[in-house]
Amino acid sequence: MTETSDGTKDEKQKDVSTKESQDDYEMDNSSKVDDKSPDSTSVNNMDSNSSVDETANNDSNNDSTKDAQGGNNEINNEDDDDNSGGGRDNDDNTSNDDNSTTTQIQNEEYAKKSTISALVIGLVIAVGAAAFFAGAYITDMDKQDQITQQDIDDAVAKLELKVLQQQLAENQQIQQQQQQQQIVKISADDDPVIGDPNAPITIIEFSDFECPFCERFSEQTLPLIQEEYIDKGLVKLVYRDFPLQNIHPNAVITALAAECADDQGAFKGMHDILFANRNEWSRADSQSIVGILVNYANAIEIDTDEFESCVVMGTHIDDIRKDIEDGRAYGITGTPGFYVGNDDIGYVQITGAQPFESFKRVIDAQLGS
Repeated sequence: MTETSDGTKDEKQKDVSTKESQDDYEMDNSSKVDDKSPDSTSVNNMDSNSSVDETANNDSNNDSTKDAQGGNNEINNEDDDDNSGGGRDNDDNTSNDDNSTTTQIQNEEYAKKSTISALVIGLVIAVGAAAFFAGAYITDMDKQDQITQQDIDDAVAKLELKVLQQQLAENQQIQQQQQQQQIVKISADDDPVIGDPNAPITIIEFSDFECPFCERFSEQTLPLIQEEYIDKGLVKLVYRDFPLQNIHPNAVITALAAECADDQGAFKGMHDILFANRNEWSRADSQSIVGILVNYANAIEIDTDEFESCVVMGTHIDDIRKDIEDGRAYGITGTPGFYVGNDDIGYVQITGAQPFESFKRVIDAQLGS
């Protein structure tokens, strides 16, 4: 019994030694294959499992023999040793798994760091590019603003130059007109006067009550001249008749009406009411025109009988004829026509219904001389 047990025990120990040698060999091969390829690792593990299974079968047979011989404790100890060997194999596998996991984590951290670095570099490049193009854009805008401002300055300079040239030309024209008219003396005769008779500057007007342009001057320009100069005693206006009878059939009789009103000191009243109602009396025939004029005399509150007799008798017809002759001699060819000045400095001619500014330039220059 003892020999059999010892022989069995020796045989078991050989088997265990063989198994441990085989496990160590397979572990070494597994490590080598692990370094080479995952597929090889799977095949070796399968071989290892087969060897373990065969060893387990041998252990089972040996256990049966030992049970029969009463050597259970030793067999159990050997089994514990086998389990211990299996534990070492598991520790090695766990170590490999830990190394693989650590490597994977390191790779992931490296990838994250690489990604963050790439993002930072890309952001820096993007900010630099944006700043460059923004600077270029702002520079372009500045250049455009400078160009636009320069264009404005040039335009203003050209406009100012044009205004100065125009003013110079107008002043030269006024001076030339003054020089040309120095020797010309325009008679005011004894015609009606609006304003102070002693005013330093005289405007001599040759006019026609039926003329639409004369009406325009009377309603638009004369009130400004009166406010700026006549009422201040700087200018007086002398009205001389220049009726164009061939185109204005009622021009002569209305000129007579103004002269007759002047006899009663009411020339300005009749002057204004005739121009204000030109469309009314210009259509009247010779039989009704006198009655209309008498009504105007009544409106400005003068003696209507004296006025009507003066008009019907043609009391001032010779004065009107003389005004026409003088006007032609001075170069008047149409109405209205003006001469501005005095006998000392001469007269400047203004033709047509010019705006107030035209008269102002001449009058201011004469008052300043």
